Amino acid sequence: MLFNSELFVQCSTVKMENQVTLSTEVNKVIILIAIQCVKKLLVSRKKNRRNRKIWVRDWLSRRENLGASTRLLAEMREEDIDGYKNHLRMLPHQFDELLSKTGSAIQKQDTHMRNAIPAKVKLEITLRYLATGDSLYTLEALHRVARSTIAKFLPEVCNAIYSALKDYMQIPGPEDWKRIEHGFRTKLNFPGCVGALDGKHINILAPDDTSDYYNYKGAHSIILLALADDDYCFSYVNVGTNGRASDGGVYQQSKLAQALQNNTLNLPEQSVVVADAAFPLKTYLMKPYRTTPTRKGKIFNYRLSRARRIVENAFGILVTRFRVLLNAIDMAPKKVDYVVLAACALHNWLRKTSDMYITQRCVDFEDIQQRVLIPGAWRTQLRQALEGLTRTRYSNHASQQAEAIRDTYAQLFVTTETVPWQDHMI
Repeated sequence: MLFNSELFVQCSTVKMENQVTLSTEVNKVIILIAIQCVKKLLVSRKKNRRNRKIWVRDWLSRRENLGASTRLLAEMREEDIDGYKNHLRMLPHQFDELLSKTGSAIQKQDTHMRNAIPAKVKLEITLRYLATGDSLYTLEALHRVARSTIAKFLPEVCNAIYSALKDYMQIPGPEDWKRIEHGFRTKLNFPGCVGALDGKHINILAPDDTSDYYNYKGAHSIILLALADDDYCFSYVNVGTNGRASDGGVYQQSKLAQALQNNTLNLPEQSVVVADAAFPLKTYLMKPYRTTPTRKGKIFNYRLSRARRIVENAFGILVTRFRVLLNAIDMAPKKVDYVVLAACALHNWLRKTSDMYITQRCVDFEDIQQRVLIPGAWRTQLRQALEGLTRTRYSNHASQQAEAIRDTYAQLFVTTETVPWQDHMI
């Protein structure tokens, strides 16, 4: 029995050693197969990398030598200042000043793979886009920058422009309000007025949530609500409300409505804002009579319309200078906000720092001798005249006090504040 036990133990030991050896060999085979698979995978990836599209198209890589920034705009700076101004909507020294204000915010760092696009080129492309609304394909061909790259930085540069020029979009202070009131009183014959209020639809391509942005005109849009001063500048803007809303509704939800209601704007005493019939009548917000059976009512409506044309002209100048606002903008609604704010900020900045931004021909002019209104150049440049927004159904009945103030204005305009030509204009 002892012999048999020892033999059994010896056999078992040999068997275990054979199994270990076999397992080791199997593991070696598995490892070798895995190594071969990894090698094949690496070779396959290398081939795919070798066969994929080149990182930058050759003609785009010649931007530094042949792009518009190096060639076309450089030549315009030296030989054709008017052409340069028409191209970017500003003179060379204005561009340089704007670049100094925005350059640090829009300049990216170079990487090992590629050099960053210069801030100067990004700003030129963005200004050209705002000026014309050119397609990304056109901008790509002109500036030799890939359209995917342009689409990415356009909203960023627009936001940087607005941030850099926000000082020109500030709510006026007490002395500014007095100056604005003086302008409306002397130039537009509407005493006590500190601003003209209106709204404008900015068309966009249909976003994912189309129902909220679909407006009464049969297009998709966001709304720009603006208060303009006597010099065609925007004292306040509200951008981004979906196009389905009415202008009265946009106003009621705005910070401007709250500030006027609570009298926190430091306005001169007994001052008012003028608007069209879409807005609610308030003690501080005048709108026309809906029915005008009397001469006095017709004269009031004419005088109010005359003052309110300021904001119409401001919108007209804005969209003819920055034609991206004329057609549907192919961006997400939030990014469109950056485009509109940048255009408004540039409008104010250029108006306040340059005498050449607006000429007399740009805006409506009343020929008192001939008793006619000569439309501003912006009206002839647009395909359609600027129209008011949908009439509000906001539940907001005019108070007796507001009606009394409007009646007082109507009485003044036919007595102490009359102008010689008003009867011929109604």
